[in-house]
Amino acid sequence: PTEAPSPQEHGLDFQRLLDASAYKEEFRQDMILWGERKRHTDPGFFCRAAVEGALQPVWVVSDTRRLSDVEWFRDTYGDVVQTVRVVATEETRKRRNWVFVTGVDDAESECGLDQGVAFDWVITNDGDEVALDKQLEMLVQSL
Repeated sequence: PTEAPSPQEHGLDFQRLLDASAYKEEFRQDMILWGERKRHTDPGFFCRAAVEGALQPVWVVSDTRRLSDVEWFRDTYGDVVQTVRVVATEETRKRRNWVFVTGVDDAESECGLDQGVAFDWVITNDGDEVALDKQLEMLVQSL
């Protein structure tokens, strides 16, 4: 297969790729392949892009997908890195319209951090706003 270009290179609607629409699903596997090729040639490519030009004392880098990403941040920034995993039950995810897709949802891009990372924080997001707020408050206070 040919290399799938980035959203900008392919003229895709970046905002629509961020939601859970059929538009995103149409291009999802090509985006995963493109990302895998980038990571294979340069494991820090996406990590460097995430922090480029950031000047704030606290950053939130969301949606990190692979152990190599976590390792890059820890190697680059050391002990100041705090890892946070947000979890929800499968039932909650289904209520939010998630549907498991073989070959996508069981790929490294979706479950590469399910093992091998000792997270500093695990936040449960199953719809209980009070419980979620308490967990996030504890995290914010620690920072």
